[in-house]
Amino acid sequence: MNTFRQRLIHLHDCPYVSRKLLRAWLKKDPSLSYLPNISPKEIAASLQLSHETARSIYNHIHDSTIMKKLDINEQIYNCVTYFDEAYPALLKIIPDPPLVLYTRGDMTLLHHPLTLSVVGTRTPSKYAFPAMEQILLPLIQSNFCIVSGMAVGVDQHAHRLALQHKGSTIAVMGSGFEHLYPRNNPALFTHLCERQLVISEYPPSRPPRKFHFPERNRIISGLSEATLVIEARLKSGSLITVDQALEQGREVLSLPGPIGSKTSEGCHAIIKEGARLIQSHQDVLSAYREKFN
Repeated sequence: MNTFRQRLIHLHDCPYVSRKLLRAWLKKDPSLSYLPNISPKEIAASLQLSHETARSIYNHIHDSTIMKKLDINEQIYNCVTYFDEAYPALLKIIPDPPLVLYTRGDMTLLHHPLTLSVVGTRTPSKYAFPAMEQILLPLIQSNFCIVSGMAVGVDQHAHRLALQHKGSTIAVMGSGFEHLYPRNNPALFTHLCERQLVISEYPPSRPPRKFHFPERNRIISGLSEATLVIEARLKSGSLITVDQALEQGREVLSLPGPIGSKTSEGCHAIIKEGARLIQSHQDVLSAYREKFN
């Protein structure tokens, strides 16, 4: 591993260094050449931090046990930084791309030519899964890679459909690899790690936090040209993903649902606001043809 890359991953691993702070650090020291010798006082002054936070960052940088942990992580996970050739091109152009990704599985899926993000409720109705199968199976068979967040409900079913029909899928976690969340289906997680691709922007030892999931959603939408919403309430994480997809300049697709169903209200609302109504897989294909032509 080259020195800059090693230092970037080391700083990214520090729990006191947010994405915003890491970007500010890189602006001050683009090559991270001063990292080994910078003092807590200089860290505090340069980045306008409290002395306590600066001292914590300094201690993390110089902790030999953390260096050993990072070496072990390199053997278990593939780390992809924003500056690596392996970094996915679609993700690189979103407003706030992750600077480091930890991955397990088939890295080639980061550059799959056709990707579709699928999001939806954790409590799907009886309508959702049959509708998903009608829409997604022809797309999976047409070489679409399905991107989702491994949450209970719509997300996990989207991953399962890809697996069951010999397709491709990417799962984006909202926690580090050592803290599987949700924990309801470890067999699915293991299968995805071994035969598909699982990614996280959080260091492996980082447990899930509530704010991680809206952050995770920007990666789900950022990996695809379009995001398909399958059942969503009016106030839901799926609609946060929609907002992020729109901010990224990506297409938003929505499956209408039964009138009166709470899990249809979010989908109907975004259709009213301009999301493309999806009734068949051909509607998805048409959206992609228009996007690429």
